[in-house]
Amino acid sequence: MESLKPLTDFFSAIEKDYRISSTHIAIYAALLQFRSVKGFINPIEIFRSELVPIAKISSKSTYHKCLQELHQYGYLRYEPSFKKTRGSRIYFFDFEIRKTLGV
Repeated sequence: MESLKPLTDFFSAIEKDYRISSTHIAIYAALLQFRSVKGFINPIEIFRSELVPIAKISSKSTYHKCLQELHQYGYLRYEPSFKKTRGSRIYFFDFEIRKTLGV
């Protein structure tokens, strides 16, 4: 059950955040799935083409918009690469530490 903790923490963090839509949740869940396959490394490097089938998103602009918003809202750190040969970097935050610090 420890593998569900990051998703559970995310749901607790977004509970009262009206800005978060089902698309944000789908992207975040897909990122966590990708991260678990990679051995829970932080950060992960990912290409859009790897994530959209998992998140069930077909629009390139929706993908980029939602990732940027998750970054702006403080749920992750998103560093787009803008290079075809290098994936974007996604840094995950520990919500328990953030809660303790009052962030």
